[in-house]
Amino acid sequence: MDRAGLRPRVDQALSVFLAGQRARLLSIDDALADVADALEAFVLRGGKRLRPAFAYWGFRGAGGADSEQVVTAVAALEWVQAAALIHDDLMDRSDTRRGEPSVHRRFAGRHKTAGWHGDGDHFGDNAAVLLGDLALVWSDEMLHGSGAGLEALARARTVFDEMRTEVTVGQYLDVLTPVTRDTSLERAAKVARYKAAKYTIERPLLLGAALAGASEQVTSVYSGYGLPLGEAFQFRDDVLGVFGDPGQTGKPAGDDLREGKRTYLIAAAYEKANATDRTELDRGLGDPELDETAVQRLRDIIVETGALDRTEAHIKALYEAALTALEKGDVADEARTVLEELADAATRRAV
Repeated sequence: MDRAGLRPRVDQALSVFLAGQRARLLSIDDALADVADALEAFVLRGGKRLRPAFAYWGFRGAGGADSEQVVTAVAALEWVQAAALIHDDLMDRSDTRRGEPSVHRRFAGRHKTAGWHGDGDHFGDNAAVLLGDLALVWSDEMLHGSGAGLEALARARTVFDEMRTEVTVGQYLDVLTPVTRDTSLERAAKVARYKAAKYTIERPLLLGAALAGASEQVTSVYSGYGLPLGEAFQFRDDVLGVFGDPGQTGKPAGDDLREGKRTYLIAAAYEKANATDRTELDRGLGDPELDETAVQRLRDIIVETGALDRTEAHIKALYEAALTALEKGDVADEARTVLEELADAATRRAV
């Protein structure tokens, strides 16, 4: 992640952009300091910078020359990520993100501390919707104000627009699936692909490729590498959402079970579960009051049905497919090495 000094350079680009946006907000009203503070904390005090890394090395792998303008352009992806996470936490009623209060909880707390009138939780929800929207607006502003060049930005525009549409409709499919009780592997894989896989790896790579004016051969290789790797990344996230250490994930253990997420891991458990286990899954998934004993029982079902082993095997197969695709392409040597390292980090979550 620190090749070419990328992480601190992305952080610096985000800091400069935020400083300008803070001044802009305060010129409207001093009350907007809360907005600037919240978005600054959310974006600058956490995050792996994985999407900018894939975009940057996609750019370099396609022959692009390093520049601060390109680093600023790829850093704009952090605003897409921020928008998705802020809205995701609200929809999931998550209390924390990266070990800190989620945005809707932060603003509910601000309401309480200030002694404002009305329902504090409702205020927090409204604030999170608006801050998520603002983050998405700022993604566009940062990309197109990066100075990367008009022709490069025009090429990148289609990829950027497709990515933001895909992640938004993927989020909708994610909230639709539990209410329809669709437990099929096909639906779980589709949700993973559009909610996370494409905008985490494939689209950032293609954004970098577009900025560099890459050939069709290179963009094809990037898709062949990025899509299976993105799915593997999301399936690893799903495993961590059930079995992960809260110190690593920044969220309470078993939160995905309380939220009722119908992931590939859960779909695999349903497929092999007996009638008794299915009943327990039906009863427990989506219950926000699940205690640790109930969470552990659902974990046991996932393990006993072979769903955990099956998901781990699927992650491994997707990772290998991604590396095989990368081997076939005319990608610059340094970028190829970094993309191989990023593939390992994304599936092990060592980043």
